[in-house]
Amino acid sequence: MKNKIKIARAIKDVTQGTLADEIGVSRQTINALEKGKYVPSTVLALKLAAFFGQSVEELFSLEDED
Repeated sequence: MKNKIKIARAIKDVTQGTLADEIGVSRQTINALEKGKYVPSTVLALKLAAFFGQSVEELFSLEDED
C-alpha cells in the first residue's frame, strides 16, 4: 500500500511529532507509515484523512502486489 502522508505533511508544514500528537499515535508510527512499513487500521486511516482534509482514497492507494 502506498500513501501520500509525507507529501501531505510537508504541504501542511507539520512535523511527524505534531501529526502523531494530533491523531493520538507515536511519532514512530508516522515514520513507519511514511516508509510503507506499516498498514494503518481503518480508524487511523480515517483520522489521517480527516486531519489532512482529504479522502482515504486520496491519501492511500493499493499497489499491484496488494
